[in-house]
Amino acid sequence: MRIQSISLRRKTYITVMRMLMGISVSITCALVLFLIGYVLWKGLPNVSWELLSTKPSYLSGRIGILPDILNTVYIVLATLVFVLPLGVGAAVYLTEYAKNKKLVDMIEYAAETLSGIPSIIYGLVGMLFFCQFFGMKTSLLAGAFTLVIMNLPTVMRTTQESLKTVPASYREGAFGLGAGKWRVIYTVVLPGCIDGIITGCILSVGRILGESAALLFTAGFAHALNGIFEGLGSAGATLTVALYVYAKENGEFGIAFAIAAILMLLTVIVNLSAVWVGKYFQKRAQGSRET
Repeated sequence: MRIQSISLRRKTYITVMRMLMGISVSITCALVLFLIGYVLWKGLPNVSWELLSTKPSYLSGRIGILPDILNTVYIVLATLVFVLPLGVGAAVYLTEYAKNKKLVDMIEYAAETLSGIPSIIYGLVGMLFFCQFFGMKTSLLAGAFTLVIMNLPTVMRTTQESLKTVPASYREGAFGLGAGKWRVIYTVVLPGCIDGIITGCILSVGRILGESAALLFTAGFAHALNGIFEGLGSAGATLTVALYVYAKENGEFGIAFAIAAILMLLTVIVNLSAVWVGKYFQKRAQGSRET
């Protein structure tokens, strides 16, 4: 009797937990779908070719976000160019080369501390350090360097965890064939952990696209139309900063919803592109192993 009562109690507990989990998942999915649908419903009717292909003009009252789109692309590319080598290199050193356990723990603790700092603090530090101390003034490059510090822990930790999943037999087999340490890492280990690198890249791009507080202090909110090199050296507003300016300062909520819809679509495109690149490198790595 006691065994049956315990079994019945456990079955009841499992059923209740499954029901609560299902309710929680349903509520979460419903909220996400509602937010996405509401933003697209309010934003897409305000998206036009003139909005996407022109710059704002205060004389004619025209609103255009082409400079903001280009500034967003510039700052994403500039950030990834610096954060990916630094993050992947740090992960490779900590996982494959570092022998001092205390040093590794110290670096990992510092990285975890950086990931918990609010973005507004990064903006203030970036303004004091990059804009004033290094003389970059308010520019997209200063904003990109600030975002590099913000996203470095993410890239480093995701790559580290992915490196640890590469089987030791891969390394041993390469060493048995006479390959050196760096050649083993470059030809065997890194292709085997491309998923972690792509994941870190996707998370970094998502945070770059959604960041506004840090960029207000470092990149500014100018709407000038510049090339990539001239644009990186001058102030410029990204799409998130432009969304804040149009909604908070100008009261143009229709334009703000349009920018939000464009950001959503841009995030989906970037994520799909990153997944496609990851699959390409996976197939290439599998082909090299088979040959």
